[in-house]
Amino acid sequence: MLTKQLSEDGLKQRCYTVIFEADTPAGRFFDLSLVWLIVMSVTVVMLDSIDSIHSSWGQQLLILEWMFTVIFTIEYVARLWCAPKPLAYMRSFYGIVDFLAVIPTYLALLAPGIHVLIDIRVLRLLRLFRLLKLTAYVTEYATLGRALYSSRRKILVFLTFVGMVVLIMGTVMYVVEGPQNGFTSIPMSVYWAIMTMTTVGFGDIFPQTDIGRIVSSFTMLLGWGILVVPTGIVSAEFVFQRDKPTTRTCGECLSEGHLTDSKFCRNCGAEL
Repeated sequence: MLTKQLSEDGLKQRCYTVIFEADTPAGRFFDLSLVWLIVMSVTVVMLDSIDSIHSSWGQQLLILEWMFTVIFTIEYVARLWCAPKPLAYMRSFYGIVDFLAVIPTYLALLAPGIHVLIDIRVLRLLRLFRLLKLTAYVTEYATLGRALYSSRRKILVFLTFVGMVVLIMGTVMYVVEGPQNGFTSIPMSVYWAIMTMTTVGFGDIFPQTDIGRIVSSFTMLLGWGILVVPTGIVSAEFVFQRDKPTTRTCGECLSEGHLTDSKFCRNCGAEL
């Protein structure tokens, strides 16, 4: 019994290393295979949404969808089995995403008998959650996430400033144009200001006076200058996160502060 328990623990450890870590050849192969499976499964969902392809290849696409669902179900069960804390994994972000990646296909079997569900296509859209599974296998996503988190206060200040600008410009246009030209209220005018600053311009509301056109031109030019600010904030923080020194220590000279992607010690040249 003890030998069997030790054997099972060893198998769990090997399974955990392959599934949750990517530092081994087997782990890298597993992650790469999973990425391709995710991309192919999402492609199947997209192709199935095209009526001409669905009418000709619907049955084949359904078979492929079930094949992908079975594979992702086995993967999800394997993660639960080898995870040290299965409940913690289930409640984690990636655990929820993994669950959402497989459950829609099973729910689709029940959908015809559930009158609350207007259209089974709504469930099929949930399969696109498989795209989120990609974030677990690309390290740059984590770097981008840290950059966004680190610059959250700057972005919040920027959004507050933008909110004040669109409120002011919308109020000005409400006074200049008035309800007779479509600017029936300040919220409607703010909606116009947001469209103008983001250069969307649906055309459902626009200035009809000379003063209004001047204000509109100024708002568009202001929007061009403002929209590049968050890109610069996140880009600068992204570069900082990528080049940020870590506590990695060289085993030969015990120096610290090597970058995450460093392969050799910058002091003695030993392999890290």
